[in-house]
Amino acid sequence: MRETIIAIVGPTAVGKTELSIEIAKRFNGEVISGDSMQVYKGMDIGTAKISSEEMQGVPHHLLDIKEPDEAYSAADFKVHVQRLVKEISDKGRLPIIVGGSGLYIQAALFDYNFPDIKRDEELTEQLEKQAQEEGIEEIYERLQQVDPKQAEKIHPNNHRRVIRALEIYETSGKPKSEWELEQTVETPYNVIFIGLEMDRTELYEQINHRVDFMLEKGLLDEVKSLYNHGFKDTQAMRAIGYKEFIPYLEGKQTLEEAVEQLKQNSRRYAKRQYTWFRNKLAIDWYAVSPSSRREKFKMIFDKLAGILKMK
Repeated sequence: MRETIIAIVGPTAVGKTELSIEIAKRFNGEVISGDSMQVYKGMDIGTAKISSEEMQGVPHHLLDIKEPDEAYSAADFKVHVQRLVKEISDKGRLPIIVGGSGLYIQAALFDYNFPDIKRDEELTEQLEKQAQEEGIEEIYERLQQVDPKQAEKIHPNNHRRVIRALEIYETSGKPKSEWELEQTVETPYNVIFIGLEMDRTELYEQINHRVDFMLEKGLLDEVKSLYNHGFKDTQAMRAIGYKEFIPYLEGKQTLEEAVEQLKQNSRRYAKRQYTWFRNKLAIDWYAVSPSSRREKFKMIFDKLAGILKMK
């Protein structure tokens, strides 16, 4: 019998965390974080990581499992989720995945078979050196030539993904986009997708307020601490909420410019998240607003009660 999973998705700052707690309390659930950055220790404020008090006694998984200088991938996430879904289900409880990292969630729930291509450290180092000396544009142009479909999905400034995509082609002789075409579109689970969306103007206001709140809570000190511990060039520090402050810490930007950049990047990311989920997965969407949230949540609870009763 297939395990039932609730997956709560949508853009940043839309209310996913609050909904996940209430669903977990009503339906005997445990939460699995579907955020690729919340796995890192010491990265709490900038990732909007849930606090112990906010958990309200609900068990949470995949938080604080990595040091900031350790790598973490969608393939790692898939392995962790498969194990956790079985463990939670075997206890008679309901697994609830919540987050905005679309690729991670899709990879775990649709049983992606990641190409078993070991990293070529020498090639990676060579590409990284070239990117530093000649600019990432040269590497990105090479990727456009050998794998234009994959290049379309990656922002040129995302050095890690650009280099990895080119490395896969150079190592295997097959573009990453072809590997992805071989993936299954079936899920081994009974997944109930719940998507939260919000009017764009309201969502952008929520995002701006969230950034201001993060700064009040000490985001700048959190970034400084990570920077001073030597994590500047890690995968983790390239995350939105952290990378924007590095130019400020190095005297290349004012704090006001860094904060505005963070707000802008967060708004753009929310737009990309929403587009990604809309295009990739069959999701029941609920339009929420600060004033209608409780009403929409009740609709979701009622619908889940009917679905889960039939299982």
